[in-house]
Amino acid sequence: MPDVGEGLTEAEILKWFVQPGDTVTDGQVVCEVETAKAAVELPIPFDGVVQELRFAEGTTVDVGQVIISVRTGADDAAPAAAPAVAAAEAAPAAEEAAPAARQPVLVGYGVSTASTKRRPRKAAPEAVAAAAPVVPAPVVPAPAAPVVAVSNGSGSNGYGGHGQQGAERPLAKPPVRKLAKDLGIDLAAIVPTGDGGVVTREDVHAAASAALAPRPAAPAVAPVAPAAQAAPAAAAVSAPDARETRIPVKGVRKVTAQAMVSSAFTAPHVTEFVTLDVTRTMKLVQELKDDPDLAGLRINPLLLIAKAVLIAVRRNPDVNASWDEAAQEIVLKHYVNLGIAAATPRGLIVPNVKDAHVKTLAELSQGLSDLVATAREGKTSPADMQGGTLTITNVGVFGVDTGTPILNPGESAILAVGAIKLQPWVHKGKVKARQVTTLALSFDHRLIDGELGSRFLADIAAVLEHPKRLVTWS
Repeated sequence: MPDVGEGLTEAEILKWFVQPGDTVTDGQVVCEVETAKAAVELPIPFDGVVQELRFAEGTTVDVGQVIISVRTGADDAAPAAAPAVAAAEAAPAAEEAAPAARQPVLVGYGVSTASTKRRPRKAAPEAVAAAAPVVPAPVVPAPAAPVVAVSNGSGSNGYGGHGQQGAERPLAKPPVRKLAKDLGIDLAAIVPTGDGGVVTREDVHAAASAALAPRPAAPAVAPVAPAAQAAPAAAAVSAPDARETRIPVKGVRKVTAQAMVSSAFTAPHVTEFVTLDVTRTMKLVQELKDDPDLAGLRINPLLLIAKAVLIAVRRNPDVNASWDEAAQEIVLKHYVNLGIAAATPRGLIVPNVKDAHVKTLAELSQGLSDLVATAREGKTSPADMQGGTLTITNVGVFGVDTGTPILNPGESAILAVGAIKLQPWVHKGKVKARQVTTLALSFDHRLIDGELGSRFLADIAAVLEHPKRLVTWS
């Protein structure tokens, strides 16, 4: 499983495009995987015949694990390649043989001369006397013909194991460490059940369950076997007469949940509302649709709302900022990467239009259309979701009047746009049916005080009530 960057440590195999026995060529896409950011297609960097698919579809695999093996046609390399692969799988001591079999690489990923095997943990003398060292068994027997294993080419497998003044740091992957931190579990107090003394997710969940148990009679907690612990979580389908269905949380939905929890309990949220008459804006939308200069572009209310937000940012530049916790500084940004929340089958994602503040109306329309189309196809790249400064979420498409949106982590504000409906409204002294909507602005009160947030929201509303300000305020 290659390292796709962005600090990701695992990916789920969505679909295999090949099966054992199929012939593959260099650059051919063999599978699609979903990281916490997006779905990615993986090409094979070899010519040969698929020997084995080591993980089934729907399996979450850590970066660096071998997911597919290919029998190459280089018969002259058999004496050297086969022993090297067998030794790399059977014993960590044969690390120096692995790099020779990893010359081809995926496009965009470099070759590292470092081994992907973790160094043995230094055990205390009493621990060595109490237990014999464990040698991992081979995953598969060494094939007769050369088999090349696709790996990530990284010199680190994500484990931590640095001792501190005689006390060994528990071995665990970064996601497991974060899980333990979130649950308030001390890794040092957990009995590891993973290979080589590694603390697994199941170990952390077992410790958390034990901690929440109501006054157990005995404090001793037996480690839960990974297979037994993982079985219920992996079952996404229940029996026909079942009263509950458990669905594993992973991929985009998992990272979204983590981000929302972090944002909700880190940034002090304030939400303000304004209800306004957007009849003139809706008329302008129709006129722009009929304009031949904008033929072929997607013209809708969201486009003019986005333009109104950009104008309001220009009039209130201090809203476009972020909070640097480490440096205890407010970072004012002189650019706007405008995020658009998009609901996809894999969960909520927020890609953003880069440098939206310098785009014309036509360029902004094209940028928004491209983001939405790519998101619906599940092809949004991690880069498209990084660096956002402000976000718009259009809850009105679901018939909802408004809401109190949660900030996208690292951003200063998010605008929720409610449904646009015909409602009775006082217009020029008379009650008439007008197109009315409600806007809700949530903002980080560390960055934006009530006065600034109110002016910003009022400016957005003013542009949408009188869209001629798109010109006069630009």
